[in-house]
Amino acid sequence: MHFTDTSEAVRAWVHGWALSRGAGEPSPTPWGFTVVTGPPGNSTNHVLPTADETTVRELTRSPARPGVWLKAFVPADSLASWIAPGWSIPGAPGFLMSTSLGSDPAGVPSAAPDGYRLRSWTDAGVVHARVHAPDGTTAARGQTAVDGTTAVVDKVETHTAHRRRGLGRVIMATLTATAAEQGATVGLLASSAEGRALYEATGWLVAAPLANARRGPDPAGRHAVRAATAPAVHRQRDPRGVGTNGPAPVPRA
Repeated sequence: MHFTDTSEAVRAWVHGWALSRGAGEPSPTPWGFTVVTGPPGNSTNHVLPTADETTVRELTRSPARPGVWLKAFVPADSLASWIAPGWSIPGAPGFLMSTSLGSDPAGVPSAAPDGYRLRSWTDAGVVHARVHAPDGTTAARGQTAVDGTTAVVDKVETHTAHRRRGLGRVIMATLTATAAEQGATVGLLASSAEGRALYEATGWLVAAPLANARRGPDPAGRHAVRAATAPAVHRQRDPRGVGTNGPAPVPRA
């Protein structure tokens, strides 16, 4: 891999993620970066390449409107114990994942199964891939943005009715192959626990845990974080030796 530590990988990821989401250049901050995505639905995201209790407490104590997000590459239960009142940890925790690019992973199909149609195109520097079902509806999709030698894969998902047919692998193979053609040598993505199974099956590895905090209430309750936390990462490595979607959809970052 091309990163010396997780912080360096996060810095590479945030630039590609901002490009994928149609945001401007990430704004440097004392804690890392701020990215405003949209429109529609503009969202402010504070990204912390390194996070500690003092930084998170100071940042979340500052006035912020509801809907502001904080992305920290630490276990979700740690982040939950650091955030100030008025913040919550919605949903299950995720992972930052990475892989080397340049050749198709073994066993990954390059064509859609019978009855399905694969389509890909590039718009504003972002490569989009779609698999259409026989009835013309979108069965699976994803996109990737290349920033230098790094490709950030984003928004990969498979419709519930079309799971377990290898469509996620088709999307991933298309996106990573196109990124490699554009000069990318390493891929990064932010994955949920569900998406991790697919990515690891196609050669990606976990680089770090990823937890999101949101300014505002969480309907599930802040104390649900520990119950929702995935099993401990037993194969975690730094991005120099970093493994991606299974039949389940890959929830969006």
